[in-house]
Amino acid sequence: MKKIAIIPVFNEEGKIGKVLEKFYEGLVDEILIVNDGSTDRSVEEIERFKDKINLTLIHNDKRRGVGFSIRRGIDYGLEKNYDIAVILAGNGKDDPREIPLLTNPIENEGYDYVQGSRFLEGGRWDNLPLSRYIGIKFYSFIWSKFLGIRITDVSNGFRAYRLSIFKDKRINIWKSWLDTYELEFYIHYKVITLGYKFKEVPVSKIYPVAGSYTKIRPFVDWWRLIKPFIYLHFLKRD
Repeated sequence: MKKIAIIPVFNEEGKIGKVLEKFYEGLVDEILIVNDGSTDRSVEEIERFKDKINLTLIHNDKRRGVGFSIRRGIDYGLEKNYDIAVILAGNGKDDPREIPLLTNPIENEGYDYVQGSRFLEGGRWDNLPLSRYIGIKFYSFIWSKFLGIRITDVSNGFRAYRLSIFKDKRINIWKSWLDTYELEFYIHYKVITLGYKFKEVPVSKIYPVAGSYTKIRPFVDWWRLIKPFIYLHFLKRD
């Protein structure tokens, strides 16, 4: 099956290069980086790898949001007839060498959506801030309770999708309100409630010892994480 890695990037200078260094031949067929209006030297850092790996770099016209960038990646994957899309962070917290952990269940076990979990046995969550740990655990509990399925790490963005699921008209990711953090949670809810085959697998999520560890803003962006669940589950909006 043809695989593409999609990496949304916004101001990841000093980090994105370390991510790209970990890709090796045969891991995926193509790496697509969606630059979301970076104002630092991320683009220059990415350009240095163009002759080393099969890498395509595209640019949003301005900062649009991670959801918009992932959606562009999915569109690209569908257009190029890829079978599997892997989403990972450009900030170094996800290890590309673990991509087969996500893609093997799709290729060999018939799964449609595989999400990484740092909390399953064999996973790692080095330097995870306590506040983040509490938030993830609480949010995962809520999703598990209302969807009736065990989910241990609902906010983990290291995921793989069988791209054919996006041909299902009931999964409409092309909505403007899904431009930021809402998109991945919208997909998560839709895939599970529509009965697609889903599982979590253990992965690493390594946080920096010091400095900024996330671009998610308290309150403002946490609402964006919760909004898809409220809209779809309680308000019954499509």
